[in-house]
Amino acid sequence: MLRCLIKDFEARPSVTHLLEHPFIKQAHGKDVALRQQLAALIREQQEAGCKTRTKHERINTRKTLIIESSLDDDLVNLEFLDEEIIISHLQKRYDELQVYTYVGDILIALNPFQNLSIYSPQFSKLYHGVKRTDNPPHIFATADAAYRSMVTFCKDQCIIISGESGAGKTESAHLIVQHLTFLGKANNRTLREKILQVNPLVEAFGNACTAINDNSSRFGKYLEMKFTSTGAVIGAKISEYLLEKSRVIKHAAGEKNFHIFYYIYAGLYHQNKLNAYRLPDRTPPRYIDSQRREVMQDIVSSKLYKEQFEAIQECFRNIGFTEEEVNSVYRILSAILNTGSIEFASITSQHQTDKSEVPNSEALENAASLLSIGPEELQEALTSQCVVTRGETIIRTNTVDKAADVRDAMSKALYGRLFSWIVNRINSLLQPDTNVCAAESGMNVGILDIFGFENFKKNSFEQLCINIANEQIQFYFNQHIFALEQMEYQSEGVDASLVEYEDNRPILDMFLQKPMGLLSLMDEESRFPQATDQTLVDKFQDNLRCKYFWIPKRVELCFGIQHYAGKVLYNVNGFLEKNRDTLPADIVVVLRTSENKLLQQLFSSPLTKTGNLATSRARVTAASRSLPPQLSSGRSKVDTMEMMRHPEETTNMRRQTVASYFRYSLMDLLSKMVVGQPHFVRCIKPNDDRQALCFCKERVMVQLRYTGILETVNIRRQGYSHRIPFEEFVNRYYYLAFRAHQMPETSKANAVAILKRAKLDGWVLGTTKVFLRYYHVEQLNLLLREVIARVVVLQAYTKGWLGARRYQKQREKRTRGAIVIQSAWRGFVARQNLKQIKKEREEAAVCIQSAYRGHRVRRDHGPKRHICHPEPAGKTTKEGHKGSDSPETKEGRHIHTGNVGLDSLNRQVKDIKRDKGRAEDSAGKPSRETARLRDMQCKQGPVMKLQQRTPRRRGQHPKLLNSPEDSLYYNQLNRTLDYQGSKRKPRKLGQIKVLDGEDEYYKLLSTVESIPEEEYPIAPSHPFQWASRQSELSLTTMSAGKTDAADM
Repeated sequence: MLRCLIKDFEARPSVTHLLEHPFIKQAHGKDVALRQQLAALIREQQEAGCKTRTKHERINTRKTLIIESSLDDDLVNLEFLDEEIIISHLQKRYDELQVYTYVGDILIALNPFQNLSIYSPQFSKLYHGVKRTDNPPHIFATADAAYRSMVTFCKDQCIIISGESGAGKTESAHLIVQHLTFLGKANNRTLREKILQVNPLVEAFGNACTAINDNSSRFGKYLEMKFTSTGAVIGAKISEYLLEKSRVIKHAAGEKNFHIFYYIYAGLYHQNKLNAYRLPDRTPPRYIDSQRREVMQDIVSSKLYKEQFEAIQECFRNIGFTEEEVNSVYRILSAILNTGSIEFASITSQHQTDKSEVPNSEALENAASLLSIGPEELQEALTSQCVVTRGETIIRTNTVDKAADVRDAMSKALYGRLFSWIVNRINSLLQPDTNVCAAESGMNVGILDIFGFENFKKNSFEQLCINIANEQIQFYFNQHIFALEQMEYQSEGVDASLVEYEDNRPILDMFLQKPMGLLSLMDEESRFPQATDQTLVDKFQDNLRCKYFWIPKRVELCFGIQHYAGKVLYNVNGFLEKNRDTLPADIVVVLRTSENKLLQQLFSSPLTKTGNLATSRARVTAASRSLPPQLSSGRSKVDTMEMMRHPEETTNMRRQTVASYFRYSLMDLLSKMVVGQPHFVRCIKPNDDRQALCFCKERVMVQLRYTGILETVNIRRQGYSHRIPFEEFVNRYYYLAFRAHQMPETSKANAVAILKRAKLDGWVLGTTKVFLRYYHVEQLNLLLREVIARVVVLQAYTKGWLGARRYQKQREKRTRGAIVIQSAWRGFVARQNLKQIKKEREEAAVCIQSAYRGHRVRRDHGPKRHICHPEPAGKTTKEGHKGSDSPETKEGRHIHTGNVGLDSLNRQVKDIKRDKGRAEDSAGKPSRETARLRDMQCKQGPVMKLQQRTPRRRGQHPKLLNSPEDSLYYNQLNRTLDYQGSKRKPRKLGQIKVLDGEDEYYKLLSTVESIPEEEYPIAPSHPFQWASRQSELSLTTMSAGKTDAADM
């Protein structure tokens, strides 16, 4: 039956085939019974099932999600408000799979820990340009609000997603990007696909499995989607912050390395390419090996890794990476895994006892081969270091621990710079086209997806940085929701009750202030070569004297911080080494000499203040690559070498630290967030076991308290979240109360008139601003959209009428032009046809005249041919017939006759040539010339006739005036016409000449031409003459026959 739905009508079954189907045959003749059964089934479903009527009146056999909004969707609408009521309300909605709830214009999202069918394209259409209260709360509604604000106000927007690790921030960011690409409606479908595949690709390199989240973000990501002024998406840009590079070399128990290592290992294993990338197929490398020793089994048996590897390959291709670039990325990742397998052993010599070497060179050679460098150079860079002191170069050997640290530092640098290069490459491939939209005219919607607050059993330096970043995000939330709003109440003289909230500014000052902040103290201690983790704890204890910091008793190398989300204990072991993140200059020099172009670029480009790879590519010559930075400091291009040099390549201790990178990253992130209007999404984790439909009240209560949800509900209920200056308010909404062509003054009275015309309640006017509640702006925007829609309709009809009028005029103009062109062309064609007809008629008339004249001459002069024969010739012939006919006599007579004929023919040709030159002079002597011509013709006999005149075929070109007789005739005719004068009318062009008495010329021609051939029985003296006579006789007969036929 499904074949009936095939779009191709040729492949679709016909009606006769359907009637032969068993199902149709079974139902044949049972129409009434089937109709009754169907009616009973519908009645049962309406009574027992869902009674909600759908768009197409379909029957719902299962319980579905309610798509109608209610007052319970917003916590601000609750009559009584306290923590217990909020928790009970959220739990009720969570049990009904209503995972989203509003707090004014802020969205609360609980992680359902399961897939819900509310993110399809049908829901994207449902949340497109509608009122917020028309549909239930949804993540698409927040994306739609940001998009509409951007298009309406022409201002950048920012969507901030915050919450604990595992609360669903990454998935929420995916859904927002999905809906924004739907709203953007990019003309280029490929661009939409690229933007949607950016997140999976970046997360494969930046996410990892932790103890509380299988897909935890280990970096901060700020995605900017770029739009035109009309709202069409044209590109995207990613900014990445604070990648947890230490996870490459070591991760805690129960956790894993970055996803990409497992994806590439599984993909290459199933493609039988492990040997090509020098990876073992039995024992996993040390960097991805776990304590349970089950990595290889998971890689071989799990289909997830294989599918993810294929998806990553597809992302690379769709975004625009070349095959060479992808291959280089795989080689570098494989080299990192092989580098982690390099082991060191100490050797003892006479002078040195702390020297290290590589006992098993297999992993070293594999890593060097994948990096396209020499294994000896790599081993030397790992086991020794070059130090410049007072102009002298000293080579020091590394101990086993130092060599292992250098190895791990190289692996972290390789991965960190490769990740930055991938992000920069994505940005270059997704940058907007300058021909479509200029950079200054475009608008952005930023989406912040940062690592959530973490509190593990053992927290280290990475958790400290992550939690400080979350403190900054919480501070930004408090400032925008509480502090700035209440400050404007006081400055504008608005009577509004102040809401108390927990301000975390003192904690941020303890971390970030200089020079006595925690990060500054750690940087200062990192500059001392002899500093240890214990000296760092002592320095913290001596300088950080506040209630948010304490040192727990009977616990070594540990300190505690009272964060906004709770107390966290940090283990200081390895703090200083992680903060230094030392990368020896020898490693940089060796990697710059690689034959891999991508690897050369990674270590030739400088780093920014945030620790990322710079987008600008520095030029690096072969000489500068081969020399250490210390040795090239005296060269002429000092500034270029300093720009190319990594901040940590020098031997002095004033190098950039991870803490300094972290501080600049926070500053850069805040500078981007402050520009746009913020929209907040607070993700809540319902339980720690990641179970669906499990709501833990205590766990949710803790998150609601430290995120300030209760205070947020109070300030959204009592406060005014939108403060708009009078000038901006009047310019934006004056269409609602004034005519479109009027431009009212930006005064308070006009603002009041607009508010009254919009029928809004609960607004307050300050000295310079209009204070509106969170729902007022949405109502004003909807009214404005209605007015603009009516204006657009009027404009559409007007433009349509003008267009039709212009089209009609243009059509008439084109019609007139076509008529002119047609008339000119038809006239030209008619004239050409007329000329052709005249020409054909003239040619036909000439042919007819020539044929008729020939026929008339032959008819009139035929009986008189014997008169022209000379008497001597006749007598000679007669005597020849009477005499004896001996062979000698016959032969002599034939030869004589032939000689006489040839001689006379030659003389005739000469005479004709002479007479042709004298044709013009012969006009005055017609009688004498005619007599001479007649005598000559009579003397020559029949031979002269054959050579002189040949019959013309019908339709042949007219006879030319090239003979004396023609010249004579036309001269006589001209004299006769001149004599007649006005008695004869001149003939017009194309008129046919009528044969009259003036054509008596033909009677004067020699009668020799009319003598029949039978009267000359004497055979020619030569075969050629006989053939010529026969051919002329036949031609003459044919011509006469044609002429007679034409006359008839």
